[in-house]
Amino acid sequence: MIRGWLQIAAISVGLAASGGFLSAQMKDSAMAEPSRVTYHTTQVDGLKIFYREAGPKDAPTVVLLHGFPSSSHMFRELIPRLSDKYHVVAPDYPGYGYSDAPSPEQYVYTFDHLADTVDHFLTQQGITKYSIYIQDYGSPVGFRLATRHPERVQVIITQNGNAYDEGLSPFWAEYLYPYWKDPNPTNEAKVRQLLTLDATKLQYLQGFRNPDVVSPDSFLFDQAKLDRPGNDKIQLALFYDYRNNPPLYPAWHKYLREKKPAVLVVWGKNDPVFAPAGAEAFLKDAPSAELHLLDTGHFALEEDGAEIAQLIRAFLAKNVH
Repeated sequence: MIRGWLQIAAISVGLAASGGFLSAQMKDSAMAEPSRVTYHTTQVDGLKIFYREAGPKDAPTVVLLHGFPSSSHMFRELIPRLSDKYHVVAPDYPGYGYSDAPSPEQYVYTFDHLADTVDHFLTQQGITKYSIYIQDYGSPVGFRLATRHPERVQVIITQNGNAYDEGLSPFWAEYLYPYWKDPNPTNEAKVRQLLTLDATKLQYLQGFRNPDVVSPDSFLFDQAKLDRPGNDKIQLALFYDYRNNPPLYPAWHKYLREKKPAVLVVWGKNDPVFAPAGAEAFLKDAPSAELHLLDTGHFALEEDGAEIAQLIRAFLAKNVH
């Protein structure tokens, strides 16, 4: 089954990566000395929430919202690349990374609830104006925050953070649609393949120009967290709840049209999960969005982290003051 996913990825749309994005403008926003990253836990709604933080607290804030099956660990190299000029905060959702992972009987694992927890975390931290970086699961969390508090979100940076039907690759029809329609044991067994090491490695290696640049620490860290006793039930609950995200897409599009946040789209165009058509679709509702299709995969930071950081710095310099 995973092999079928590989074949789907191999024939995904081959759109050209944006060239020359290391422009003079980006070079002008070269980094000064990065701030030291610090590591914290705090109590939010009775849960221990872990987060990484760096940069001056009086600087503009960038909130990094991670995807499946990762955590703030995916931003370990991006945070220092932004921290000389920006206050950067990256929380782990409940069930991920170093945050608490209560059972589904103790915490309802829905994207509404994850957004509630992140919202309460930001309020607790006194963060009331910020930009968001959304990747994978970070998109449904981030768009819930943006539509709840449009006055707070300054910039949306979407790196394979989908918000359009066009972005749902054939992977979804093969694995998730049957499960959403009927979460019977047969469909559940297929979805459970996505919790294996082979599937985790695919997300980190498929579509990369040079998979050798990806440290095994990335996917092995994620897998160690996936393999915790009881974590499979957490992931199955969120797989099933994801069905509630596409019906919200029209509301998210309306938000983009009416509130007009600045949008930067940096997308690994070889992603087997979220097709590049999903990146281009942002231009329908945010025609002034800046689009960069990169010749890499789902976790684009692993291969193109330095380039993405430069793109972010240049974009924030133009849009956040």
